[in-house]
Amino acid sequence: MNFLTIFLGEFGMPQILLVLAVILLLFGGKKIPELMKGLGSGVKEFKKAAKDDTTEPKKEEDSTKE
Repeated sequence: MNFLTIFLGEFGMPQILLVLAVILLLFGGKKIPELMKGLGSGVKEFKKAAKDDTTEPKKEEDSTKE
């Protein structure tokens, strides 16, 4: 059995709705779109950086050529 499943139990729809309700109460309706926009732009930047890192291999300069 998975440790996380033992520790947290199984998540169902009631648990997910409870978490969403708590988030709504803590941040309010006006702040949630701003939070999601910031999260989305962060994920977009992360994907862009990961893509740039894998598509552009570092070119090593040959110091023996002169």
